[in-house]
Amino acid sequence: MSSGILTPIIITVVALLLIAGIFFMVKQQTSAVIERFGRFQSVRNSGLQLKIPLIDRIAGRINLKIQQLDVIVETKTKDDVFVRLKISVQFEVVKDKVYDAFYKLENPAAQITSYVFDVVRAEVPKMKLDDVFERKDDIANAVKLELNEAMADYGYDMIKTLVTDIDPDEQVKDAMNRINASEREKVAAEFEAEAERIKIVAKASAEAESKRLQGQGIADQRREIARGLEESVDVLNRVGINSQEASALIVVTQHYDTLQSIGEESKSNLILLPNAPQAGSDMLNNMIASFSASNQIGEEMKKQNNDDKEAKE
Repeated sequence: MSSGILTPIIITVVALLLIAGIFFMVKQQTSAVIERFGRFQSVRNSGLQLKIPLIDRIAGRINLKIQQLDVIVETKTKDDVFVRLKISVQFEVVKDKVYDAFYKLENPAAQITSYVFDVVRAEVPKMKLDDVFERKDDIANAVKLELNEAMADYGYDMIKTLVTDIDPDEQVKDAMNRINASEREKVAAEFEAEAERIKIVAKASAEAESKRLQGQGIADQRREIARGLEESVDVLNRVGINSQEASALIVVTQHYDTLQSIGEESKSNLILLPNAPQAGSDMLNNMIASFSASNQIGEEMKKQNNDDKEAKE
């Protein structure tokens, strides 16, 4: 191929390369840093951009999206428990400070990590393990505050800092679980004891009420029996039967009523009672003698007490 034909081809290729070197694309949420002869020239944002071929070059691109860096920090608490914390730092490059973010820091992730380690290892040793769980937001706020002060000059803005995981030693977790289980068993035992106490109190109250009602029923029954006996004696007195004879008649009647009631019950236990006609009279005489003896003893005791009282005076 002759030199006359190669020359236009070469010129065309060079021209195409130069044209290709003029235009370049910058993606959304990205900034491109342009240098001219190794010196900072400008920052180009998203869209189609121009540069001088062979003179200007793209030194680098900066991501303007919100990024997240997870940092694992192992430290010791105030009660000498080693714990691993996972700190998630969400940050972004300030669009107006792309120059600082690109030129001032060689490794921003390492810089952020160093500050996170420093803050966490300064804050957590002041707290007990339980406080670390309860005050994790305080730790996160302390990390964010320190990072904002330190990274603002480098063009970074800290959006959010989170303590996403707190992981004590395995033995410590087992001990905490046992303590929690023991506490729950203690509470359960207290509730069971309280329930049992309530049952006992309720049962005792029910029994007391039952006894009271039973005693009231017996008293009412005896009162009605006495009223019935009194009425029976009055009726018999009206027909010419004196009180003693009436009492004997009533006792005999109740005696035979009792025998009849026992005979009607097929499953009653064996009971031996006198069944002769004079049995009722004998029972009445015995009762009268017993009452008379009791009254005599009572009168004698009352007289003795009066004599003792007069002797003391």
